Amino acid sequence: MNFLDFEKPVEELIEQLETLKQVKEKSKIDTSATSKELEEKIKVTRKQIAEKLTPWQRVQLSRHPDRPYTLDYIQYITNSNFFELHGDRGVNDDKAMVGGIGRIDDQSIMFVGQQKGNTTKQRQYRNFGMPNPEGYRKALRLFKLAEKFNMPIVCLIDTPGAYPGLEAEERGQAEAIARNIFEMMRLRVPVICIIIGEGASGGALGIGIGDKVLMLENTWYSVISPESCSSILWRSWDFKEKAAEALKLTAEDMLANKLIDGIIKEPLGGAHVDPKEAFQYVKEEIIKQVEKLSKLEPDKLVQKRINKFCAMGVFEGKE
Repeated sequence: MNFLDFEKPVEELIEQLETLKQVKEKSKIDTSATSKELEEKIKVTRKQIAEKLTPWQRVQLSRHPDRPYTLDYIQYITNSNFFELHGDRGVNDDKAMVGGIGRIDDQSIMFVGQQKGNTTKQRQYRNFGMPNPEGYRKALRLFKLAEKFNMPIVCLIDTPGAYPGLEAEERGQAEAIARNIFEMMRLRVPVICIIIGEGASGGALGIGIGDKVLMLENTWYSVISPESCSSILWRSWDFKEKAAEALKLTAEDMLANKLIDGIIKEPLGGAHVDPKEAFQYVKEEIIKQVEKLSKLEPDKLVQKRINKFCAMGVFEGKE
């Protein structure tokens, strides 16, 4: 397991626990009481860290190398009953954007999301979770397919942004994202968007227009990353912590500003500590939201979605 700087107290306790286990195996000495005490101390320490997390630390947790990614969630939620669909029918199959049909109990659902990688080779293959225009066009193709067969859509968002390369711009990156935003507003099936890691800029918005937009506890959602914001305002990445604070990008900030509809809790310490527990929380939320949204008539569903996004940023001033 990897540990971030602020997780060092937990790392030390876990190392002590592992040493105790080894002693027990080698010498047959009963260390159960001490082990139980250490396990309790680990929980308390994790809770203390969680209560004092800064916005920048939450950004770091959202990028934790052990944090589960989109396909991990999909495989668990669908009990490996997932059929991936490929290609945008125009250019190629963007490996940074994945999607396909999965089942939860008797309900078929169209899953779409950005996929990063666990190893250097996988990250390169997935383009570090940064889709090209064909990735967004593949997503739109799957959205339309879901609408045709009356399937709810679940978008799992985890991207540092849309790919900013020259070839992406030449193929219409901005148009592809804008088209998705426009078309997602009018989809006549339930759309649930969940930020499971990073939710950066238009890269996230390209699959982020839903009836319900939810965030896991230790994720962020913003027009720009703290590092990029720092480099623009201060000409240096050294102020990224200050930028993270100013951007109001945490789940709590986004909910307070009415830009998302809810927060999904994570296991104590983060989704990387107990991925299966995190998967279960997300699965339960999807089931709950699909059940609620499926009761609405398509016209009402679309109108409510449009009204929700049109109301964002609107305020009344006092004379």
